[in-house]
Amino acid sequence: MRARSLLAIPATAAAALATLAPTADAATGSAAPTPTCKESAVSVSATAAQRPDVLHITATNHTARACVVDRIPTVTFADLDGAARPLPPTHSAPYRLAPHATAHAAVRTADPAGGAHPRTVDSVTVAADPSHHGRTITAAALNLPRGVRVWDPVTTWWQPSWTPAATALEHATH
Repeated sequence: MRARSLLAIPATAAAALATLAPTADAATGSAAPTPTCKESAVSVSATAAQRPDVLHITATNHTARACVVDRIPTVTFADLDGAARPLPPTHSAPYRLAPHATAHAAVRTADPAGGAHPRTVDSVTVAADPSHHGRTITAAALNLPRGVRVWDPVTTWWQPSWTPAATALEHATH
């Protein structure tokens, strides 16, 4: 599992930090930082992609205000330890979701050339941010009746559309 980002600090700690932060200054035009998306404001989904062992995941901001999630989607697999690791490797950082916008990521669940024996699970859990519980999606709902194969899973960062997410996965895994 990767460490929780600073975006996932408890609300009491966030409130304390907010009192220490400088306020927006109308005279200089600086703006207040974009808040972290509330889990109730963001929906997540996953679908099987045409390429074997690849999932297309999305996060949609259903509010009229911009908010941020972690730039790395959190994708876990049933009872297996850990989450899909980011490609390219990175640390947590904010990703801005505009009002009513959708972010996309590609997840390779198993390396077909890995030569290993992948595990098979009956669900994946997807969260837009590590501070969120996420949504569990069954293999059957993904139209994968034999289950989701998992071996060394990786995820792209959030992208503005599916094409750059698929391209980023292709470049990172070859």
